[in-house]
Amino acid sequence: MIFSAFFAALGQFGDPRFRRVVVLGVALAFALLVAVYALFLLMIATLTPDIVELPVIGPVSGLHELLGWTSFFFMLALSIFLMIPAAAAFAGLFTDDVAQAVEDRHYPFLPPARPLGWAEGLRSSVNLIGLLVLVNIVALIMVLVVGPLSPLLFWVLNGFLLGREYFTMVALRRLPEDQVVAMRRRNALTIWAAGTLMAAPLSVPLVNLLVPVLGTATFTHIFHRLAASDR
Repeated sequence: MIFSAFFAALGQFGDPRFRRVVVLGVALAFALLVAVYALFLLMIATLTPDIVELPVIGPVSGLHELLGWTSFFFMLALSIFLMIPAAAAFAGLFTDDVAQAVEDRHYPFLPPARPLGWAEGLRSSVNLIGLLVLVNIVALIMVLVVGPLSPLLFWVLNGFLLGREYFTMVALRRLPEDQVVAMRRRNALTIWAAGTLMAAPLSVPLVNLLVPVLGTATFTHIFHRLAASDR
């Protein structure tokens, strides 16, 4: 079930609605990083003097320029790590579009779903990113203990969270929350395994930007197949 759902999602990646969500997620994440960098430069210009007096050397000017270039390379390196969660957070706001695109193509007989709306999409995105950050901090600490097994730990921990959040986001479009929780518990191992499959591309640069869309599409298929087997 998991791999067939994954390949079905992958086969639909040419859908314009899929591409739109990927582009929006990356563009908004990039805009956020640029805004953060601009604010950082403004703080440097405001809080640091242009000339400092150093012992022996005397007055040294150009501190603004030096800190500006240093901060540029710092933000460039930091963006490699920030771009992924930021893009995931923004793409999470549009997961309803992805799920609807999957249902329009593969499940056209279904009645209209309940749209999640911006508030629920934002809450789900914040929850997902917060959990991912927390778990990855723990995983980084655990690297000292597990050593070579750290990539496996990364996939397993992130897989649990990704599976839980993506399944919940998709299922809430069709079921009340109490039924979603019960269904998630009944199929916990399947959802965890599918989430781990989604966590693996997080380690691959550029490919990891596609995970929010690919994860939503995959879990849309998984939800409908699990729902069919529960009947």
